[in-house]
Amino acid sequence: MTQSSPPLVAGPAGLTARRAAASIAAGELSSQALVQACLERIAQREPQVRAWACVNAEAALREARERDASPARGPLHGVPIAVKDVIDTAGLPTGMGSPIYDGYQPFSDAACVAMLRAAGAVVLGKTVTAEFAGVAPGPTTHPLAPQHTPGGSSSGSAAAVADCMVPLALGTQTGGSILRPAAFCGIVGFKPTFGTVSRSGLKMAAESFDTIGLMARDVDDVALAWGALVGSTRVLPYPTRAPRLRLFRGHYWDHASPDAEATLARVSESLRSRDWTVEELPTPPGFAELSEARVLINGYERARALAWEHQHHAQSISPAMRRVVDAGWAVDYERYIEAVKTTERWRTWFADTLQGWDAIVTPSTNGEAPLGLDSTGAATFQEIWTLLRAPTITLPLGTGHSGLPVGVQFVGAPYGDAALLAMARRVMKELSNNMESERCPSGV
Repeated sequence: MTQSSPPLVAGPAGLTARRAAASIAAGELSSQALVQACLERIAQREPQVRAWACVNAEAALREARERDASPARGPLHGVPIAVKDVIDTAGLPTGMGSPIYDGYQPFSDAACVAMLRAAGAVVLGKTVTAEFAGVAPGPTTHPLAPQHTPGGSSSGSAAAVADCMVPLALGTQTGGSILRPAAFCGIVGFKPTFGTVSRSGLKMAAESFDTIGLMARDVDDVALAWGALVGSTRVLPYPTRAPRLRLFRGHYWDHASPDAEATLARVSESLRSRDWTVEELPTPPGFAELSEARVLINGYERARALAWEHQHHAQSISPAMRRVVDAGWAVDYERYIEAVKTTERWRTWFADTLQGWDAIVTPSTNGEAPLGLDSTGAATFQEIWTLLRAPTITLPLGTGHSGLPVGVQFVGAPYGDAALLAMARRVMKELSNNMESERCPSGV
């Protein structure tokens, strides 16, 4: 059964990270009280949502008390976060969504976790991932519709944030693993420019694509955490002129549902009515070869990233992932390099195309989260931008025919992350009636 209106969550668990940090800094809220509220929300909702691979309540409360007893360490001081379970954490197991790694305990935090801890964050636990951040789903359900997928592979991170179990979470994206679950669950998902966030301590899936990113219920929360990850303290500039966007449909437009089409059209017209420029970007001839190149690169690199697991624990790898790995081993080096060169040519096209424009606007997903838990949905509308290494963000700007969220995606120029986040803030301010609410999950 779907729920057309997201529930309101009162109290600290419903706070955004930004508001929580401000309340802690002002002495109006303690980190311990915030973490306890999140733990109570988890106890209430986890039996249905199944977002967490591991929660260490004792360690999180101890860390929160340490934050309360110490001077502010950074912009996320005392704020609880979740970490996708392909990212190493000291003191918590990292299971990769695979029985091969049951009980595996890393010695140290991944760089991204260490950076967020240094900014004051409290690690609440690890969130469910599809196996090796791939195609075989975990047990997580959609917070609003338990019979629907929450998306993936960062399934647990998206569901936990959307359901107010935690205000902020780390995810990873190889194809669409941040944007798709964020869009399905009605929250903000941000994939930074490839290579700008350290991947040290991440279980790699595909070397050319893997990017660590963020999920939150508010653009400002993403911006705070992104600044901590990349070491930027610069205040996001607010665009003073009306932004200029290219509306892109792509060769895969026939995969867009009426919900995705209608949401994109409505958002585009709303922005035009506010003097934004939104002009169609025709699909260039030959663009479809990018999809073919991605399949080759992804398979080739995933197979090699899982070489040890495939050699020693093949029977513990799911049939779906084994098919990907087997196909990857069948790709020879020459075909792989040719696919890499193809993507490099299109990255040049992309950089040239965005000259004088602020972003591309396009659907985040094919539509609403599909019914069923045996798939995490299609990466059709996300994977090309991952391939092009661009920063991209999904915003919860629509609702589909069955009442589930529909997102709109904005794609910026590589290394234009700050400008993209600033523009996303403006979009939400101008188009979202409840941007400042503490509604969980966020929606329109």
